Amino acid sequence: MVATMAHSPALLQGYLDLSRAMKRSKLPRTLSEKISLAVQEWIDCAYCLQAHTEAARAAGLSESDIALARQGTSTDAREAALIAMAVRILAEPSLITDEDVAGLRAHGWSDRIIAELPGLVALNQLTGTFNLLAGLEPSDQERVDV
Repeated sequence: MVATMAHSPALLQGYLDLSRAMKRSKLPRTLSEKISLAVQEWIDCAYCLQAHTEAARAAGLSESDIALARQGTSTDAREAALIAMAVRILAEPSLITDEDVAGLRAHGWSDRIIAELPGLVALNQLTGTFNLLAGLEPSDQERVDV
């Protein structure tokens, strides 16, 4: 993906900068992968689903956790609220209300996490849509069960 992105130095630099910035997020890695799986499922990028499934497994998520994340949810109600909001940020951002944000706070999510959520969604949207536009798919050697 990065090699193909390099056709546009501006895009590549933006991707690298956002990717580095989101690594400083306070979201736990397991939750970040759950959110990435939910967003990539919605976008339907096989390449990204492959990568995030492998990353989720490496982070210790179970197959059940991965399947639920791809459905946009979690067994943990607090996580489920954040994952669902991530999908809404992607799919229907204009319908998000102050009450929705208050609901995240009621689940114990900090303003920092709430503010970082659109960044993670944007990073996933960028990679997923770029890969689809570029026609990037996992090769047979890279393919694992997703």
